[in-house]
Amino acid sequence: QVQLVESGGGLVQAGGSLRLSCAASGRTFNRMGWFRQAPEKEREFVAAIWGNGGSTLYADSVKGRFIISRDNAKNTMYLQMNSLKPEDTAVYSCAAASKGTIIVISDRTYDYWGQGTQVTVSS
Repeated sequence: QVQLVESGGGLVQAGGSLRLSCAASGRTFNRMGWFRQAPEKEREFVAAIWGNGGSTLYADSVKGRFIISRDNAKNTMYLQMNSLKPEDTAVYSCAAASKGTIIVISDRTYDYWGQGTQVTVSS
């Protein structure tokens, strides 16, 4: 049984940092990603990692501030979030894909999802 469990969310002041973790169990995945959804907004792509961590992609809104990584030995993915802004406030969810694709930013290409963790950035 596949399970993705996020942790590390919380409340932080603008300019601060948080690190999210996503522990996968049941199988390993070549491609994993982070998405977020703010209140009354659609879910949006944040970052993806694939090819045993050799390839990454970021949304323009987080590029240069967030870092996605993975520890294959622990089957865990991370999202280091620095220089956080109030507009980063959202529920962050990790996702994993069974198949390869070039469309890594689409949530439709991911098969498994975590329950989400709240990140709140105060101004």
